[in-house]
Amino acid sequence: MIAIGSDHGGYELKQKVIKHLEEKNIPCRDMGCNSKDSCDYPVFGHAVANAVAQGSCEKGIVICTTGIGISITANKTKGIRCALCSDSLSARMTRLHNDANVLALGAGFVGENLAIEIVDTFLNTEFSGEERHQRRVDLIEQ
Repeated sequence: MIAIGSDHGGYELKQKVIKHLEEKNIPCRDMGCNSKDSCDYPVFGHAVANAVAQGSCEKGIVICTTGIGISITANKTKGIRCALCSDSLSARMTRLHNDANVLALGAGFVGENLAIEIVDTFLNTEFSGEERHQRRVDLIEQ
């Protein structure tokens, strides 16, 4: 299960990502927001991060206009390693090396096609498990 949330600036892209996940039969839980009406991104960043940290969702996706504020918010939750990615190589590397469990996207910076490519890369790349990377993830968690 993938938790996904956005503020008003990421609402349209979130809806497109949800549609893509549904088409691929990847279960997701929409944590809001539910319209393009102005709202506060921390509410939705925390909701996604908590779902992942508590284990009810395996991974999360958070979206705002830049991806910055909502990624900072998600990273405030213990156990969350949220990475803001604007390309598929970053998405691949953050999974391989950092075992990131939440992906942040900036709707004002990536279009639908690139966002879908980033999401697919993030969800389909496993953590390498190499000792040096695990050691670094453990240091992050301390």
